Amino acid sequence: MSTSKTPALRQRLPATVWALGWVSFFTDVSTEIIYPLLPIFLTTTLGASMAFVGLVEGIAESTASLLKIASGWWSDRVKKRKPLMIAGYGLSALTRPLIALAATGAHVLGARFIDRIGKGIRTSPRDALLAASVPPEQRGAAFGVQRAMDNAGAVFGPLIAWIMLQWFTKDYRLLFWIAVIPMVGAMASLIFGTRDQAPAAAPVEEKAHVAFKLTPGFKSYLGAVLLFTLGNSSDAFLLLRAQAVGVPVSSLPLLWLALSLVKSLSSYPAGVLSDRLGRRGLIIGGWCVYALVYVGFGFASQPWHIWALFLAYGLFYGMTESTERALVADFYPDAQRGRAFGSFNFITGIGALPASLLMGWLWTAYGPLVAFGSGGALALCAVIWFGLKVPRA
Repeated sequence: MSTSKTPALRQRLPATVWALGWVSFFTDVSTEIIYPLLPIFLTTTLGASMAFVGLVEGIAESTASLLKIASGWWSDRVKKRKPLMIAGYGLSALTRPLIALAATGAHVLGARFIDRIGKGIRTSPRDALLAASVPPEQRGAAFGVQRAMDNAGAVFGPLIAWIMLQWFTKDYRLLFWIAVIPMVGAMASLIFGTRDQAPAAAPVEEKAHVAFKLTPGFKSYLGAVLLFTLGNSSDAFLLLRAQAVGVPVSSLPLLWLALSLVKSLSSYPAGVLSDRLGRRGLIIGGWCVYALVYVGFGFASQPWHIWALFLAYGLFYGMTESTERALVADFYPDAQRGRAFGSFNFITGIGALPASLLMGWLWTAYGPLVAFGSGGALALCAVIWFGLKVPRA
């Protein structure tokens, strides 16, 4: 077979796409060394309550959401994405030592707050740069590569944590210090591997300085996303549910690894499929999978139930993460895409605080079945909204 007629994936996608993939890979290796252990660290080592876990995760994500819309607007205005990305990833890198040094739950809250500020600054410019780096027919593939490498990092992070916990140390703080190392690779990939790309020239009426307007179709899409997000509480609750059902603490990083592996393996095929068949079916299907999985977490009573549900949960992520972002890019031209992604990321983040607080309250007051069942019900409501209100491409 001729390689000129069938170029490799690396040849088909620009270097910036792959560099952004490596940035996400290293960042997630670092993040996922910490994240599966953080709820346990908060509730056992630092003595925080279940409600406080919801507060930490909700405030962290809502903080990021406020900055995502501002950074997207600013990157459109100055036509530069990379400086904001460097600042955002740099702030997140600084929080790894802060978590390792934390002596109280409030210290963790502060570190997570700073980390999410970094994420808020970088996310919308990154998504806009990624979309601008490829033609429309490759958007799903580009976002699929980024999400696949991001989730591949989320495989290696828990694996490192699990190996360390099994054979070398039970000290969570030492693992948090080790998480500093991959962030060096993330910053190097970003600084030396990516090339900023100004938004493409647009007609006068579409210039970046013209007021950004939400189209009716995009408003409907954001409404569906918000409704879904209100039922999509922090994944920290899934880890706490796993522990409650009987999964050993030392196996939680391995459980998280399995989830991330499914996410990584399914993200790129789903992105390519969305380029060929459309985004709509994958998003609706993924949200339905989510609803079923959340109800399953409510009924779970054996460790093997948790393992099966985590694998199915990974499929939900693979079907929707890249597809939802590619659909955002379909709505607007390059010159306004930073603000479009800012709006999308704002909506997905602003619902995080009430979603996590609701989950924590329902779990405490009525138990896990009601808490997880409510999340599944909200997801199904979002499916109905999407099917009725969001226009077909």
